[in-house]
Amino acid sequence: MVRFLIIMLPVVVFLRIDFFFTVIYFMLAIYALSRLWTRRIVSRLVIERRFVDRAFTGDDVDVEIRIVNGDFLPAPWLEVAESLPLELRDSPLPSHALSLGGHQTWRHSYRIYCRRRGYYMVGPLRIRTGDLLGLQGTVSARANPARLTVYPRVVSMESLGIPTRSPMVALPARSPLFEDPSRIMGVRDYQRGDSPRRIHWSSTARAGKLVVKQYQPAVARETLICLNLDELDYDERRTYHSTELAIIVAASVASHIVVRENLPVGLATEGVDPAAGEVRHVFVPPRSERAHLTAGVLEVLARIQTTTNCSFTALLRHDCVRLPWGSTVVVVTGRESDDLMETVLYLRRTGLSVQLVLVQQLVPTETLRKKAGIARTPVHHVWQERDLETWR
Repeated sequence: MVRFLIIMLPVVVFLRIDFFFTVIYFMLAIYALSRLWTRRIVSRLVIERRFVDRAFTGDDVDVEIRIVNGDFLPAPWLEVAESLPLELRDSPLPSHALSLGGHQTWRHSYRIYCRRRGYYMVGPLRIRTGDLLGLQGTVSARANPARLTVYPRVVSMESLGIPTRSPMVALPARSPLFEDPSRIMGVRDYQRGDSPRRIHWSSTARAGKLVVKQYQPAVARETLICLNLDELDYDERRTYHSTELAIIVAASVASHIVVRENLPVGLATEGVDPAAGEVRHVFVPPRSERAHLTAGVLEVLARIQTTTNCSFTALLRHDCVRLPWGSTVVVVTGRESDDLMETVLYLRRTGLSVQLVLVQQLVPTETLRKKAGIARTPVHHVWQERDLETWR
C-alpha cells in the first residue's frame, strides 16, 4: 500500500488531475484509519490463561484461555496460537482464527497431560491480527508463559505394615536415657534416687507432696532423606530410569512419614535446578507440616535434575551434622562404595540412625553387610515402584 502511494504520487502531481488527488487522499485515510484501528484493538485486548500450576505425575490439568476485546470497536480477525513443551501434549496444539465484536469474550479450553515430573513453561500465547483489506502487515500480541510444576509420583506405602513406630523414623526412647532440661513435659511424684535439682517447688507446695520435673526425651524424631543425583553412581545403561526411581523413592518415603506418621522429614540433595539455571546444593530442614511436604520437599524433587561429579559423601557429612542426636538418615543412592560405607559408619558413631536404600543395585545385601559400618544398617533394594508397596 505505501509503495503504491509513493509510486503514484509523482504521476498525480505531474498530471494535476483532481480525481487522482481524491483517490490518493481517500486511500491515505483508509490506511491511517485501519492502522489506528488495529493498534487500538491490540492495546485493548485482555488475555488470560487459567490453570492449576501444581500437579502430580499422572494428573491431567485443564487450561482455559480467555480473550476479551476491551474496546467497542470489533476485531475483524485474530489468529491465536498456544505453545506447550513436548512432554505435556499428545499432538501439536491447533491455532484458532476468530473475530470478536465490541466487548466480546472468547474462551477456549485444552488439557495438559502431566506424564513426567518437571518444571515447565506453559506458553507463550501469541495473537496475530490486521485489517480486513490487508493494507498493512499483521500486528502481534502475546501472553507471557506461566510456570507449571509437576511433582514426582508418590507411591502409597500403606500396605507396608509399618506401625507408627516405624523403622524409617527416629522415635522417642521408651527409657529416656537422654533428656532435654529445657523442655518440661510435666511433673511426677518424687522417687528415691531423683536429684534434688529436679524438684518442682511450686507444684510441691500446691500438691502437698514432693513432685519432680519430667523432661522430654532428647532423642530426635526427625528424618533427613539424602538423595544422590550423581549420574555416575547409577547404572549407565538405565541412568534416567534409575534416577527417576530414586526421586520417586524419596518422595514416597517423605510423604509416608509426614502424612501417615505425622513426623518431621527433610531433604538434602545436589543437582541442577532449572529455576536457577545452575547446580545447587539443597537442604530442606525437617518439619512435619503437610504444607512443608509439598512446598518444600516435593517442590525440590519436582525441579531438581541430575548432575555429574558431585561428592555425595561430602554432602552427607556436611548436612547430617545439623541433625540432633538420634535422628534418622535415609540414604537413597544407586550403588555402594567404600567411601559411602565409611561415611555410614561415621554417621552411626555420631549417634544417627542410618537407613540405606539402593536403587537398581545388583550387589546382594549379604555382601553389603560384610562392609565396615553396614553390619547393623538396614538395607532396602528397590527395582521398581511396586517394591515400595511391599517394603520390608
